[in-house]
Amino acid sequence: MSDNTKVALVTGAGTGIGRATALALSRENYAVVLAGRRIELLEETASLASDWDGHMLTVPSDVSDPRSVSELFNNINSAFQRLDLLFNNAGLSTPAVPLEDLSIEKWRQVLEVNLTGSFLCTQEAFRIMKTQQPRGGRIINNGSVSSQVPRPHSAAYTTAKHGMTGLTRSTALDGRKYRIACGQIDIGNADTDMTEKMKKGILQADNSISPEPTMSVNNVARAVVQMAALPLDANILFMTIMATNMPLVGRG
Repeated sequence: MSDNTKVALVTGAGTGIGRATALALSRENYAVVLAGRRIELLEETASLASDWDGHMLTVPSDVSDPRSVSELFNNINSAFQRLDLLFNNAGLSTPAVPLEDLSIEKWRQVLEVNLTGSFLCTQEAFRIMKTQQPRGGRIINNGSVSSQVPRPHSAAYTTAKHGMTGLTRSTALDGRKYRIACGQIDIGNADTDMTEKMKKGILQADNSISPEPTMSVNNVARAVVQMAALPLDANILFMTIMATNMPLVGRG
């Protein structure tokens, strides 16, 4: 790895948006740290990099566990001694459940992974980015369009993603003095395992069931790379990328 190679961490890198983004960053000559719960999926992501020559590091991690997150960043420090980009992408959803039937266990699990996990990774990234030379870095949060509007029966996921917006704004403000930029990408209907059901039909606000269009995860990866490519004196604070005809705007 050359001295001017940038280092990126992608959480949830074993599948979907995380995998596509990790591979896109690799093509832009980043050394990429792949974090996720299942080592076999992380290794599969690494194997898909056409010119992989050791510039991908796989670290099985649970972002909701502070000790696991600390170990993840210790690995990054040991391997690269710096971090230029954090993509807080790891997340999970729950089946559509009426708010009054949502278990406290599921509520806590979604909040811990989708929001607390991003907070823990952001804390550790700050500790590296503010002390490294050259100083600073960039954090990109996966907000989802659920940070803007809810779907029916999605109280935990929607709450976590609205919380992500608050975390993004606070990170952008608190990071200024350290040359740490933070932005959020709100994604609508990327074609992943999570959205596969949309092709067959999904619950709408009027209680009808309708299919929804999806888009390739590669479009999301390109957008993240665009955000990451800016110099640290410029920042895309919020970006929305979505399947053009999904029912996000208008009456649906």
